[in-house]
Amino acid sequence: MRNDALSAGHHVRPAGIEQHSIDWVPLEERHGKPSSMGAIWFVGSLNLTGLATGVVTLSMGASLVWTVVATVLGSLFGTFFMAFHAAQGPQLGLPQLVQSRPQFGYLGAALTVWMFALVNYVAFNTSDALLSGQAMNTLFGIPNAAGYLIAAVVAAVIALFGYDWIHRLNRWLTWPFVVVTAAVTAAALFGGGLPAGVWQAGPFEPAPFMLVFVFVAGFQLGWAPYVSDYSRYLRPDVSVRSTFWWTYLPSAVSGLWVFVLGAVVSAGAPEGTDPVTALKLAADRLFSGFGTVAVVVLLVGLLSIMAINQYGGSLTMISIVDSFRPVKPTRSIRVATIGIMLVAVGAVSTLVGIDRFNWFFSNVVVVLTYLFIPWTAINLVDFFLVRRGQYVVREIFNPDGIYGRWGWRGNLAYVIGLACMAPFMVITGLYVGPAADLLGGVDCSILVGLPVAGVLYRAFARGLDLDTERRMVREEGLLAELH
Repeated sequence: MRNDALSAGHHVRPAGIEQHSIDWVPLEERHGKPSSMGAIWFVGSLNLTGLATGVVTLSMGASLVWTVVATVLGSLFGTFFMAFHAAQGPQLGLPQLVQSRPQFGYLGAALTVWMFALVNYVAFNTSDALLSGQAMNTLFGIPNAAGYLIAAVVAAVIALFGYDWIHRLNRWLTWPFVVVTAAVTAAALFGGGLPAGVWQAGPFEPAPFMLVFVFVAGFQLGWAPYVSDYSRYLRPDVSVRSTFWWTYLPSAVSGLWVFVLGAVVSAGAPEGTDPVTALKLAADRLFSGFGTVAVVVLLVGLLSIMAINQYGGSLTMISIVDSFRPVKPTRSIRVATIGIMLVAVGAVSTLVGIDRFNWFFSNVVVVLTYLFIPWTAINLVDFFLVRRGQYVVREIFNPDGIYGRWGWRGNLAYVIGLACMAPFMVITGLYVGPAADLLGGVDCSILVGLPVAGVLYRAFARGLDLDTERRMVREEGLLAELH
């Protein structure tokens, strides 16, 4: 039986550097309040990547009004599912993706869910890299690649210090970001840069409307593999309701704000303008030089989110390696995996380039949405409806344990869910599924994948020996009843 992940958690934290990675957080080290998650998920979107999300939505073909409507609905929809994952952190004391082993198996999770999650972290951090490099170039005139390297090193230090410092940094940033974002909003709306007739809705076109809906919902769902990483140090008696609302409201409100702002900023800029330049143009309409202030502030927010991506990518790489050979959680392995993230993202961002940012970001978010929709459904159904928060923690780290090496229920539900989504998918310029083509290019895959994967997994799970598993949970004595 694998004991490293349970016993390694009793180190003292020297100099504030987090010692845990994929291991269980002991009860004596649990701390904080559910409200501490609010800053993480509020500041999580108030940055250059959040603004760029709104810029990209306006390039999808809908008018500004219909883009805003689709953005509101997509954000509220995607955040709803994402926020429920927050309850898993206090209950289990584990990173988000490790909890996929009971559904997908010890090796199955590593070769499916975790590989997709690693792609998710690299892809989002590549977008962050492109924007941070462009921001540094705009501010200081240094080459984009050098700008990314500076930003990535700062983010890597934050990621190395880990959980508490990420929370602390986002608390410090919240109110300055509110003030600056409010000022940018005023400049974008009332600074005189919007063309005449921009607020005329025009005809409703379902295809671009659903492209925006899926893109924005997917951006919010893209947080799902991260969520309980930032609630796992909370006490297990924290309620599902409090973790849900302290995740849902901050993320949905800030997301809606910055996505809509990005679309408005883009509407007031020349066609094809990159997000950083569009932001600077809009903010400078308030007063000369404010554009530079706005870019600096949202760049600082981007450093925070780059740290979160590097931190999550590090945990994912450690999880994958641990599935094939035992890994003792140490600072050294965290340094190594954070370094790998830094180099890999730098290489990919160099290949993509800022000129292709909109194409890269829009397609990456949509593809990752497709990959994580079935996982989200399976993971949430298992936690809330099947096992009801009751897992044998030691067995999650046991390759020969009750959860098995290959969880056929999760993997089969995932594959069938993804297959049912495929005919309804639309990847701009690359693929239009036959069902989507019959619907005039309308992408409703997200509305297919969630119920199909969730219902199938619920049906497959009827054969589980839950009575034995719950007895083992009681004997282990690490988890309380979910409430």
